Amino acid sequence: MPEPVERPAPWPTGRIAPPTDLAEDVLSLAENSNLHHPLGPDDERLVDPRYVVYLGPGSFAGFTVVQRLRLEPDEVEDTVAEVRAELDHRGRMERTWEVGCSATPDDLTERLIDLGMEPDREPYAVGMVLDHAPDPGPADVETRAVATLEDYLASVGIAMDAFGMSETDAQEVLDRAEADWTSLASSRDVRQFIALVDGEPVATGRSTYADVGVLLNGGSTVERARGRGAYRALVAARWEDALARGKTCLVTQAGAMSRPILARLGFREVCDIRILLDRSDDVEQTDAPEGARGAADG
Repeated sequence: MPEPVERPAPWPTGRIAPPTDLAEDVLSLAENSNLHHPLGPDDERLVDPRYVVYLGPGSFAGFTVVQRLRLEPDEVEDTVAEVRAELDHRGRMERTWEVGCSATPDDLTERLIDLGMEPDREPYAVGMVLDHAPDPGPADVETRAVATLEDYLASVGIAMDAFGMSETDAQEVLDRAEADWTSLASSRDVRQFIALVDGEPVATGRSTYADVGVLLNGGSTVERARGRGAYRALVAARWEDALARGKTCLVTQAGAMSRPILARLGFREVCDIRILLDRSDDVEQTDAPEGARGAADG
């Protein structure tokens, strides 16, 4: 019988060392964004010295996130069992665990995999920070803050297209779109933006205002418009909006596609996050896209 082939890890072997000059609260926002994210009307956050669990409004994995893991080596198994039991009880049968570079113990990723978790569909993100003005976007790309339900529905459609959501997940998002817009329109903490090329909405991104900076998330561009500078224009628009609110620090968790773009715009890498999918034993496994991961991407 041939020996099994060992697959390479879906993330680099080493970890990104946080810069020594970076403020601890900014690093925390970059590594554990949901700890600082203002809670919406349907959100909840469970905070324990060993972990933080974010419970968002959706049912799929990216809306149930376990992060800021600070475990002793002898308590990993019991803590995982404790969190799993709580999330099963709440009907959160699919969830993600985010192992940041500050997580303990050092071999936590491997131990979580041994306990039945697996790399998420998008298993690796890099925390990035910008503290100076980026280059402006192209002159032929229009950007604006979302101010109408029509614009919001356009942004939802862009995100669903870009993230490749399954039909089930996409329908769930559409079903609550009007309620989500009502919440967003009245929020002082969150602002959605869209970019248009030739008058057509082709990209979207969100600013979430935290105490220490502005978190960029939900960045996405439809495939046919990539390479036109829409993503870059949205970063510039959100920087200007941040300055208007007295904020001079943009923070995001970048995936493989946005990471090189953000680096060219002057963002620096400050940490990394390994993302694991954890399914309850009661969930039937499927190959359908998770659709939610990427929501933190700038």
